Amino acid sequence: MRLAWGPRSLRARLTLWYAASLAVVMLAYGGFVYLSLRQTLSTELDAQLAEDIEAAEGMVEAEQGGTLRLHPRQPHEQAGGEPPGPSVEILGPDGGLLFRSAGFSRVAGMRSLERTCAVGGRSLRITASRSEHLLRRELGELLLVLGLGLPIGLGIASGGGYLLARRALQPVANMAERARAITADRLSDRLPVEDPRDELGNLASVFNATFGRLEASFDQLRQFTADASHELRTPLTAMRAVGEVALREPRSDQEHREVIGSMLEEVDRLTQLVENLLSLARMDLDPSQEPRAVLDLVEKAHETARLLKVLAEEKQQTLAVESTGHVRAKADEPMIRQALLNLVDNAIRHSPAGAKITIRLKERGGTCVVEVIDNGPGIAREHRARVFERFYRVDRSRSRRDGGAGLGLSIALRAVVASGGTLDVDSIVGEGSTFRITLPAVAGTTIGETR
Repeated sequence: MRLAWGPRSLRARLTLWYAASLAVVMLAYGGFVYLSLRQTLSTELDAQLAEDIEAAEGMVEAEQGGTLRLHPRQPHEQAGGEPPGPSVEILGPDGGLLFRSAGFSRVAGMRSLERTCAVGGRSLRITASRSEHLLRRELGELLLVLGLGLPIGLGIASGGGYLLARRALQPVANMAERARAITADRLSDRLPVEDPRDELGNLASVFNATFGRLEASFDQLRQFTADASHELRTPLTAMRAVGEVALREPRSDQEHREVIGSMLEEVDRLTQLVENLLSLARMDLDPSQEPRAVLDLVEKAHETARLLKVLAEEKQQTLAVESTGHVRAKADEPMIRQALLNLVDNAIRHSPAGAKITIRLKERGGTCVVEVIDNGPGIAREHRARVFERFYRVDRSRSRRDGGAGLGLSIALRAVVASGGTLDVDSIVGEGSTFRITLPAVAGTTIGETR
């Protein structure tokens, strides 16, 4: 995978920013070196001119009577075509010329230094000059080196920066290439993680975790669709079979009533299934549509027991509510009512005839605990983590015969979570199960007060 070079390429922008920053640093450094060298050479040249003036001052001697005597010394010729050494000019007190060395000039390219000196009580004006050729030559050589070296160094550094950016961003290109190949049919694929300890590796790990959640959601959706289709097909198939059998031969009014009654039972089952699916859909869309109020959970438990008493009596079962006083919690009333109804209905369905089902309520450590305890067959350990999944059944044949679709516990879980609580299960195979709702307790609050 090769990234296109262009103004929108991250690799290009990184290289350009790196090159621009490096160019500014190198230009600043080159300018500093140039100015430092020029200042050093200029200071040295001024020091040499000052020495020349001192030497010229030594050429003048004062004699008796106030006259001045000169001992001129001409500068020696420089070897190898070098520019001549110092040249001086000495003017007397009246401004007349006393001495001027050969080659003395004030033209451009010569630097002069003038100083007034007193010899024998008489004032002399001495001017020394030296050529700036050596200073300019060294500065020119430095500019040549900088002019050639800076672009070459900048080019090499920019190339290295480009290669570094390319190598650093290669994992991004690999992730992009792999991500393009991930579709709804290939959600099991994952992005490559070269080094999970760096930023790009961490980013790839986050995307892989996201793909994992999407894969789980798609799998759940596929399973949900398949299970819903199966559950909807079962009553429809039964209705079609009963109707076709009834139409094959003439039947009495009583027989037609039985056929219609059987079809209505399937319609009721189908209606209940659709209502459960709608309830789950509403909870997924907005898990808490009702305002939370302070509820007396003991009262809700007795209400649930009264509503389901008939179902329990059909199996000679006993419903009991046990509590240690008022148990108050702030929760969504419709959600808690739905959760209790589903849990107790589930206990009735799976408990044998003559069993006792207990709704036990208590406050513990600042929380309200509601337990639905049955004497059913229990749930094996491998099934406990999945009993709250939609359409999941531990015993499919029994659940279908009893009319269950595997949605009751899933609805109960969503209802409890929507009220800010938790729902879990403890079970011993052959002895029964305990479904436990835990909600935040509320003390000293009026019943029915909303949030």
